[in-house]
Amino acid sequence: MIGVNGPMGSGVGDPDVCRELAAYVTAAEATEVANRLVAGQPASMALAGMPPSRRARLRSLCGRAGLAISGNSPLVAVLRAIEGAHQVQRSVEALWTAPGNLAQHGQLTSSLHVLVDRARESVVCSTFNIQRSSALWVALAAAAKRPDVAVRLYLDTTAADGRPGAGSVGRPKGGPVGGSPTTAEVAAELAGATVLRTRRSGRSGSSTVRNHAKFVSIDHRFLVVTSANMSKSAERLNVELGLVIDDVVVAQGVERQMASFESEIYEVVRRR
Repeated sequence: MIGVNGPMGSGVGDPDVCRELAAYVTAAEATEVANRLVAGQPASMALAGMPPSRRARLRSLCGRAGLAISGNSPLVAVLRAIEGAHQVQRSVEALWTAPGNLAQHGQLTSSLHVLVDRARESVVCSTFNIQRSSALWVALAAAAKRPDVAVRLYLDTTAADGRPGAGSVGRPKGGPVGGSPTTAEVAAELAGATVLRTRRSGRSGSSTVRNHAKFVSIDHRFLVVTSANMSKSAERLNVELGLVIDDVVVAQGVERQMASFESEIYEVVRRR
């Protein structure tokens, strides 16, 4: 069988390469790269927003497909198609925590870490309370070690740092295994992540704004909004309700809104 540039499997028109490209590139990446190429930026700048490993993979796929990374290449149309295909995929499903096996419908909060484990590009998380007993904590720590995944975590300063003995609860000798870490400990233990906390303000040094938003956004597409904090009890014992939303527009809108708050409400926690 003959493709556009020769035998099928060797260039443009190869369905296997095109499917692989469409499955690999996220909607956010497709949008950003296409916009940069249309604006006249060279390939190096158009791909600058991607992690190095994903950038190399995209170059490889484009090369196999015979698609030049430039503004006048068919690649722009391909990226627009990928962007559109992702944006029409929308769904909403309940996310429950309940004691025992009482929750019979929807997903379980205890399975949220699986979505994080599957992240290909990014994880943005916001929580009020954070504990090392949480399965989500373990998943975030693993994601933060992956060079191809950008992890961003928003924390409440008073909840993490304002309690007597904060960071020491349940910690045995030899390492911080259990308990509630301080914001500084979170930044140290999730060294590959960007950790932000609410700013302290006023003469008393107290935080005037509480970070009570609880959500996880994965790959700028899957948004999980939940009443649950990051703790074992919130994932397995309490009655908690959330929603898993598969919607690029909603997920990216939440991420942009949080980013816009940063200059006034949050500060980056510097690793010691």
